[in-house]
Formats: sequence, C-alpha cells, structure tokens
Amino acid sequence: MKLFITSSIPDNIYKKLENEFEITYHDSNEPLTKQEIIDKISEVDVLFCPLSDKIDEEIINSAKNLKLVVNYGAGFDNIDLKSANKNNISVCNTPAKSSAYSTSELAFLLILSCARDVVGGKSELKSGNFKGWRPTYHLGTQLHGKTLGIIGFGNIGQSLAKKAVAFGMNVLYNANHQKKELENETIKFATKDEIYKNSDFISLNLSYNDKLFHMIDAEQFDMMKNTAYLINSARGKVVSEQALINAIKDKKIAGAALDVYEFEPKVSKELLSFDNCICTPHIGNATVEAREEMGKIAVDNILAFKNGKEMKNKIN
Repeated sequence: MKLFITSSIPDNIYKKLENEFEITYHDSNEPLTKQEIIDKISEVDVLFCPLSDKIDEEIINSAKNLKLVVNYGAGFDNIDLKSANKNNISVCNTPAKSSAYSTSELAFLLILSCARDVVGGKSELKSGNFKGWRPTYHLGTQLHGKTLGIIGFGNIGQSLAKKAVAFGMNVLYNANHQKKELENETIKFATKDEIYKNSDFISLNLSYNDKLFHMIDAEQFDMMKNTAYLINSARGKVVSEQALINAIKDKKIAGAALDVYEFEPKVSKELLSFDNCICTPHIGNATVEAREEMGKIAVDNILAFKNGKEMKNKIN
C-alpha cells in the first residue's frame, strides 16, 4: 500500500508508518506546488497532508488509486469534500485535545499582548526611548473587569473562556448551540451583534465553512467599540482583510492580533505596517504536545484504514 506524505512530520510519527507502507515523503516545510502533488499522487492509496495543502477537485481526480486523505489538522476546509465523496475517498482529521489547549493559549497571549502593547514595548527599548518609570509612560489596559467576546464555543473557545475568567474577565460567547450548562455569572450567551457592540476584546474561535466568509466586514466593525481589539486564531477568510485594514486606519477599533490571514500564506503589507496589529505565522497549535498528539491520531486512522478497521476521525 502506497502512502504520500506532503510535508515534514515529527520523526517518531514517521517511524510509526515507515515499515507499514511504501512511502513517498516530502521531508520539507517548503510546500509542494499543485502540479508537484498531482505528479506524485497518481498511484498512491493514502494521502497524508497538512491543512495548508489545498486538495481540490483536480488533485483528487488525478489520484486514480486514492482511498484516504488524512489531514494534519482539526480543520478540513482545505479539502474538496464533494469531490472526495464523489470518488469514494474517505477523509479524516486530527482534533487533538492538546491542539485546543495550545490554540487557546496563543489566543490569550494575543489578548494580553494587545492589552499591554508588549510588541510596542520592545520597540521602545530598541529605539532608546525608555528613560525610566513614569506615571503616564506606555500605558496599557488591564484585563480584570473587561469583557471578552468569544465567537465559536467548542473546545478552543471553552478553554479560552476559562483563562479569561481566571483573569477576572467577563465572557460573552456565541455558538450554533447554546451551552447553558457552562453559563454562570461571568460566562453568558450573546448574539454576535451583542458581542460586537459590548466586547473589549473579540476572539474568533470557530470552525470555518463557506457560509462564514467575511462574517466580519465593514458593518461589523462599525458596531465595535473604538477601544476594542479583534483576535483571530480561527481562519483568515472569516474576516474581510480590507475592511479590517480600513477599520484600523479609521480608528474604528483599537487594533487587532492575527494568527491567520485571508490570503494565507500571503500577508498584507499594510497589516504588517500597523503598530497596533500583532501578526503571528499561523502557530495556534504549534506546540510539541499538540503536533505529537495530532500525529498519533493521524497514524491511528491510517493504520485502521490499512487493517480494515473503523477510522475514529472519519468526517465524510
């Protein structure tokens, strides 16, 4: 059975597979082009790819023997599920608990960094502007007593809420299904519009589908406080990047912190130029713990497929 791995993976994850399959391995973080994937996929049975590889209809149709796609990631919006279904190809993802913990930690780091302008603080030191402690120098805002709006209240959103409550924040959350059992004096359900209007920090933590494209556009930025910060560690396409740029320019919001981008891996030069926009390179679950657990889930699914057993994370 032939396996195609399109990106570097942890060594111990590879070792669990190397004696089980005839492997084509692109051992690099440099992404393959679409044509390179097509050239290598024609005869393989299993494709193991990161969520940054777009597996579209053309790629799927070129894979004559493909029976399984395993995505190294909890999301799977990079895979054309309609084409996979049409070609009787199973698709699995890797929703690891450590991934949710790690992503929520990054989201909270971005919130803290916005509140205290940590990046700007380093710039002050590098530029020589720090002359000593002064009562009105480089003031930020405390999180205690502030309101965090969380849109998307799955494992990541819930983990983030716990961290916010520990810092004395009030939490408004929105989800497709209200989770009354998790609500209390500090965690309350709200509509998206209520979150936009009342939150000091708005964190996006929802799974992406095409209906969410530009969920946040000019209209939503107009609702937000001019002291609010937008945090996005979900998917870039949820936010209109141009509307965000305009909102920052026009001071409709105080700033933003982004781990994902609408045209990823391309990042707008304007976003990078703003002192009040923190940008990280899609590292939400980039921890040893998360990537190891995700890899183990992927291996379990791949070996289950090979041995004719049920795949626990089959999504189609």
